[in-house]
Amino acid sequence: MQPSFLQALLCLSTGVTLIVVLTTRYRVHAFFALLLSCLVVGLGVGFPLNDVVATAKDGFGNIMKSLGLIIVLGTTLGVVLEYTGSTRVMAAYILKKIGPRRAAAAISLTGFIVGLPIFCDSGFIVLSGLNQSLAKSSRIPMAVIAVSLATGLYSVHCLIPPHPGAAAAAGTMGVDFGRLIVAGVLVAIPAAVIGHCWARYAGRNGMSAESLVPSTQPATASGTPPTPLTANQDDHPTPQTASQEISPFRAFLPVITPILLIALKSFFLVEHTTGLRWLSIFLSLGDPVIALLTGVLLAFTGGRSWNRIVIGRLLNDSVEKAGSILVIIGAGGAFGAILAATKMGEQLSAHLPLAGMGIFFPFLLTFLLKTAQGSSTVAIITAASIVKPLLPALGLASGNGPLLCILSMGAGSMMISHANDAYFWVIARFSGLDMRTMLKVYSMATLFMGLTAYGTVYLFSRFLS
Repeated sequence: MQPSFLQALLCLSTGVTLIVVLTTRYRVHAFFALLLSCLVVGLGVGFPLNDVVATAKDGFGNIMKSLGLIIVLGTTLGVVLEYTGSTRVMAAYILKKIGPRRAAAAISLTGFIVGLPIFCDSGFIVLSGLNQSLAKSSRIPMAVIAVSLATGLYSVHCLIPPHPGAAAAAGTMGVDFGRLIVAGVLVAIPAAVIGHCWARYAGRNGMSAESLVPSTQPATASGTPPTPLTANQDDHPTPQTASQEISPFRAFLPVITPILLIALKSFFLVEHTTGLRWLSIFLSLGDPVIALLTGVLLAFTGGRSWNRIVIGRLLNDSVEKAGSILVIIGAGGAFGAILAATKMGEQLSAHLPLAGMGIFFPFLLTFLLKTAQGSSTVAIITAASIVKPLLPALGLASGNGPLLCILSMGAGSMMISHANDAYFWVIARFSGLDMRTMLKVYSMATLFMGLTAYGTVYLFSRFLS
């Protein structure tokens, strides 16, 4: 039974509101919020309970099939790079090349590169020590240094696989990872530049690093203080201290290699390689799973000494960290499957003026979801589920339309990061910045980053449509 327009709109609104309220007011994990929304929407349009459960299971399984290995391997790559000290080597190399006078620009570039394989909150924690020493030695206000690093990390986190939001949206809409990585980098660059420029402007009169005392127990979006990623050695492996023994080439190689392999594959047509067996083998390395596995193996070469206990704990940490992300992505896939089964997209397309909105609609929707509930990942996953059946009405169903749609959602997911975002509190805690400074410098930076990213995507749409 196909629901009426009012019934479809009411069920969709109720489902989205439930996600926002449960994750913000009641601190419910996004997995359960999305799962409950599946039931509310499915039952609300008149589906039998058994059909709702079966459809949700299919959606969960389909998204896991396409993204499960990618998320686990991407997380593992980030964990190994942190442990071997490769992230600090990359940061030191960039700072040396750019020079202390441009310390803020150097740390922003560091965040951009380190953030390619590492989640933004993890990257900020790993580089926080360097952040503090750089602010002291250069006498640049901590707000400038910290927000420059934070925005560099954040720009790629919202736009580029294997980060979970972009990866999930690509899986939902069937967009090639290589093309999304290349286009995402081009959109992320001006966003990171704007974030750095605003940090320099708004934070220029801030206090120096010597005057700041890091806060001890700020609340995160889940109501608990953020915890450093590396704990006692009895529980988790401690990062290597002798990271200077790793050459910059070995530090950068695990990051650059997977990106190049995935991107190169998207520029070749495998079906035209008949008789060129060597080229087919090379292109097979561009599969995201193989490329990320290659990056993980290369990352292990940065270790000074390995034993089975350390390796085992690193791999366990990686899987545990990926687990929370996977269940959210899976629940997002289930939510999308429910929306597709109800044919809600057809109802909304027929009654809402979507034809002239194009990429603005996914941008606006993701922006509202991000601002309301705090998580960029949940915002993109939820928006992708809603927007996918609306692509024909938006004029984005063919050609580069799905790619532009994902990029516009990534832009929307940047804004606005404030007190309901766990990353906001990670920055505040590890930089010692107060709430007023964070809102003035960082939150406003995310607003300008999102608008800049959307403007870049709009320019792309004029040439790629």
